[in-house]
Amino acid sequence: MKLIVGLGNPGKKYEKTRHNIGYRVIDAISEKVKIDVDKKDFKGLFAKFLYNNEEVILFKPTTYMNLSGEAVVQIKNFYKIENEDILIVYDDMALSTGQIRLRTGGSSGGQKGMQNIIDLTGNNEIKRLRIGIGQPQFNSVEHVLNKPTKEEEKLLEIAIEEAKNAIFHALDFGFEKAMSKFNTKQCKEKEEVIKPE
Repeated sequence: MKLIVGLGNPGKKYEKTRHNIGYRVIDAISEKVKIDVDKKDFKGLFAKFLYNNEEVILFKPTTYMNLSGEAVVQIKNFYKIENEDILIVYDDMALSTGQIRLRTGGSSGGQKGMQNIIDLTGNNEIKRLRIGIGQPQFNSVEHVLNKPTKEEEKLLEIAIEEAKNAIFHALDFGFEKAMSKFNTKQCKEKEEVIKPE
């Protein structure tokens, strides 16, 4: 059994904010496999589907970002999911807008949702897929809780599609293969998007 977790904040107010990119990746996956992530439990919303004869759980914690670990630990313990079968998807200010990076472990890089997951599982060897939202100009809290500009949104839409493809590639061929393919991939579409007219 695999657990794919997208981090974000619940409620209309936060829907299209930079901090909710993890939720949007989960929505993109659920759309592809034609399921609704609407079952309420474990302090979140979840759905299950079968892929390559393995059960996959999509999960959106609704604890608010900083307490994401509480929800992840609950669902992980209930389904007895090993740390190596968990993937966390979240936004990262250290990456340029729209850039994606897959890693098998490491620090949270200051992302509070990921840090809470590391703290409560007692393990930083948890796979993650980070999506760049760029550096804040002024206040980092305002940056993550605000909506991206039109130009940024175009880049993020491409990144969501890439992230979805990377996750299915990992399910098909393993996480290491997905890392080597998607961490080095140069997206020409991005260059087109940010070209001045």
